[in-house]
Amino acid sequence: MPHPSAPKNRESLPAGVWGVVATPFQGSTLDVDLDSLAELVEHYEKIGTTGLTVLGVFGEAAALTPQERRDVLETVIESTTLPLVVGVTALATRPAIEEVMAAQEVAGPRLSAVMVQANSARAEAVTSHFDAIHRATGAKVVLQDYPLASGVSIPTPALISVVNACDYVIAVKAEAPPTSVAIADLNAAVGVSIFGGLGGQGLLDELMAGASGAMTGFSYPEALIACVKAWQDGGYQAAERELQPYLPLINFEQQAKVALAIRKECLRERRLIKDSGVRAPAALFPETLRDSMAVHLKEAASALDARVTIGSF
Repeated sequence: MPHPSAPKNRESLPAGVWGVVATPFQGSTLDVDLDSLAELVEHYEKIGTTGLTVLGVFGEAAALTPQERRDVLETVIESTTLPLVVGVTALATRPAIEEVMAAQEVAGPRLSAVMVQANSARAEAVTSHFDAIHRATGAKVVLQDYPLASGVSIPTPALISVVNACDYVIAVKAEAPPTSVAIADLNAAVGVSIFGGLGGQGLLDELMAGASGAMTGFSYPEALIACVKAWQDGGYQAAERELQPYLPLINFEQQAKVALAIRKECLRERRLIKDSGVRAPAALFPETLRDSMAVHLKEAASALDARVTIGSF
């Protein structure tokens, strides 16, 4: 929860786990596989996810045409009743506004917020960017700080200034390492939900720093959900017990340059999607990692089976 000194009475995105949805492709032409997408989304709802983030970085939104983005969003809406956050790829204001309007046209009232990346290191520039988007669309905003994707490194004090200047910002997704440091500072100064990302790699420390949960992709989202629920009910030790069996797989999936391909291959192995193809410029899955992946997936499957046996899901 936010620090007592943080601003009060602000709308905030619900705490929990917001699954960042992969966009499945199929065949040599890498067409969007809407059937697999529907099955994946249905799985997220079945396991108790708080909401979904669609067309994010993990969803390869930058590699989709405008029509494909529309098709993806329509399929998600038809496949789940969960609340939705829709990612905005553009860093420039006018293209970002067009993306938001396109999402609103499809999603309507199902759209909880749009996720917009910080596009400058200067608080004034980001605030101006966000204000223009909000004036044109009326959309609520999740501020995403993800320098690996945006190429922008913004200091935490600047992030705080943006959030406190923009009352339509209802959450922050903090993905600039060290995330737990940034989350602790944000938690003390803003009155909205703060979510970690990066595959859940820092989730325990982020929760201790005041995170409201996770907004990320992971091939075993059940583990993230169990961890956050355990944290809410029983604190650190309970959360650590839930997450610990999955930590080797979380670490494995987060390998630089190939993280996307690894995670999609893990999803395919779980039969949550039919094909693990990625679009350029994403790197392909390295076959040299297949044996390691099998070990980690077996451990994760055993942990999940144990939870199902005792009725935790």
